[in-house]
Amino acid sequence: MLRILNETKGTVVADKAQTARSLWSKFWGLMLRSGLPDGGGLLLSPCSSIHTFFMRFPIDVVFVDRANTVVKVVPAMRPYRVTMAFRGARSALELAAGAAERARVERGDVLVVSDD
Repeated sequence: MLRILNETKGTVVADKAQTARSLWSKFWGLMLRSGLPDGGGLLLSPCSSIHTFFMRFPIDVVFVDRANTVVKVVPAMRPYRVTMAFRGARSALELAAGAAERARVERGDVLVVSDD
């Protein structure tokens, strides 16, 4: 499990996040799951665009660059949509809808990822 903190704001973004690095794990992502647990998330890396095809719930998407600086936040992205970061994204963090707002994640914030 990964713990992801918003270093800029001093908030916890996710404390039960998983990572997806292989092509297959990134392809499946959150598809067909019924939801994310409280504090859950999925960090896809490398990744600069995502889709929500075959997903059953909306998600927040936080794109970060190589230095883990937030370059784009997509709140409450509904199923069957596509989005990309366009500039400098290296990874995408998928969270339950509303999680990014609760952690006050904004463009320019720095996230810290650690193994728990």
